[in-house]
Amino acid sequence: MFELRRLRLLHELSLRGTLAAVAEALSYSPSTVSQQLAQLEKDAGVPLLIPDGRRVRLTAHGEMLAAHAARALDLEDSVRGELEALRPGSAPVRIAVMQSAAQSILAPALTLLADRDPAIPVEVAELPPEEGLFELSARRFDLVVAEQYPGHTREHRAGLVRDMIGADPIRLATPHDERRDDLALLRDRPWVMEPEGTAARRWAVQQCRAAGFEPDVRFEIADLTAHVRLIASGLAVGMLPDLVWAGEAPRVRLADLPGRPSREIFTAVRESSATRPALRAVRSALRDAFASRV
Repeated sequence: MFELRRLRLLHELSLRGTLAAVAEALSYSPSTVSQQLAQLEKDAGVPLLIPDGRRVRLTAHGEMLAAHAARALDLEDSVRGELEALRPGSAPVRIAVMQSAAQSILAPALTLLADRDPAIPVEVAELPPEEGLFELSARRFDLVVAEQYPGHTREHRAGLVRDMIGADPIRLATPHDERRDDLALLRDRPWVMEPEGTAARRWAVQQCRAAGFEPDVRFEIADLTAHVRLIASGLAVGMLPDLVWAGEAPRVRLADLPGRPSREIFTAVRESSATRPALRAVRSALRDAFASRV
């Protein structure tokens, strides 16, 4: 009989690629992970891992068992959801939320949730959407708040389902003393953008290219509050979503971009746990908090 805890380690290895990454994600020592997988190999009676330089990789048997492990973990999700329906609030809802949503809608959503379902415990971590969606697949979180930029569809991970909670306009942001509000006229200004590889960065660069220039990205920063400070100080220009203001008056000059673009804000959960009552309650609170924001 296979132990579910060991199957999860194999599943994690199939996602993360190294024993060290699995150990870090699950707060185990690498030696513990290695020992447990060795025992799983004995239970299976076939080789699951083979050395690959200083790392290991899954054999064909290992890949097959990892796929079965994913299905077993999905079934566990479903069972836990059914049990929770009989005993609400028995397990925390673990949420990964991107920065701008954490600043603007998280507190109102948790306040609504506390009024509606005070027995539901919630744990929250701030993570970029790319990382949050990966960790949702890996079962580190139960729900992710993420975004999708216009014309840039995010990868649809197998086993995850999305629910759009609203559209968040993105505007050109310049210092208050800047009188140019045409994107093409800002080709000579330094820009602040999110790091390379993020959807926000790819989208912003594409807007500049569509306006006929390559942006001079002097500042590459993930923290949008730092974007605001740099722009307000006259050191850069940028593109900011409305959620960054969290109901406060903007501290920079804002102008509409061509086509008045908006990003989609959505929640994602694993399909196997989508009917979990606590998750439905959290998603509802997030939608309502977004809809009622100032």
